[in-house]
Amino acid sequence: MRKIAYTLLCLMLAGGCLWGQTDKREVRAGNRKFDKENYKTAEIDYRKAVVKDSLSVAGNYNLASALYRQQDWEGAGKALEQVKEVAPSGDHAADWHYNSGDVALQKKDYGAAVKAFREALLLHPDDLDAKENYIYAKKMLENQQQQQNQDNQNQNDQNQDNQDQNQDQQDQNQNQDQQDQQDQQDQQNQQNQDQDDQQQQEQPQEQKISPQQAAQMLKAIQAKEKETQDKVKKEKAAALQSRQKDKNW
Repeated sequence: MRKIAYTLLCLMLAGGCLWGQTDKREVRAGNRKFDKENYKTAEIDYRKAVVKDSLSVAGNYNLASALYRQQDWEGAGKALEQVKEVAPSGDHAADWHYNSGDVALQKKDYGAAVKAFREALLLHPDDLDAKENYIYAKKMLENQQQQQNQDNQNQNDQNQDNQDQNQDQQDQNQNQDQQDQQDQQDQQNQQNQDQDDQQQQEQPQEQKISPQQAAQMLKAIQAKEKETQDKVKKEKAAALQSRQKDKNW
């Protein structure tokens, strides 16, 4: 990684001075300051050149180099993007692709880096630095994709675990509801049983008698009726006798 980083910085330095012989005053002034590592003041001159000509390849390319040295990866990428329609078809197309790959590496956009270094190699197959960075970017892209797949798998596993937990909780809630309903039903049945038992206890119990006891009771009733009839007859006879005496008297 150190070798790659050192290579990137050296190449960006060379790239910053690219088109240094341009007749545009702002670009030449920016190149002089860039060589002295005054990247911020060089950036100001390059921006002046871009204001005058928004499609200036030299201005935008060198602006990207100055921003890159200040670790402004987004700004560097936008400056290179500004001339993406004209730079790839010029004499320095390979350098434009190479520096685009550098910026993409810093932004961890390994897919874009692989594509940029591939384009640079197609134009300059003997560029060993481009080849090295292409291999590095490709490896990082594979690692990134593997990590993304692992993250997706972990997320899917987590989602499945959450679904299983939710299902378990729903099952527990359902079982608890069923148990509560059964307990309520059992309690109601017990209350009904208790009420039935209480009512049965309050009702007088019918005494069962044997046939002998029934016969004795019948004789007693008949004897009582006979006694009553005899008494009534005696009373009638006495009353009749009393009237006869009264009549005879």
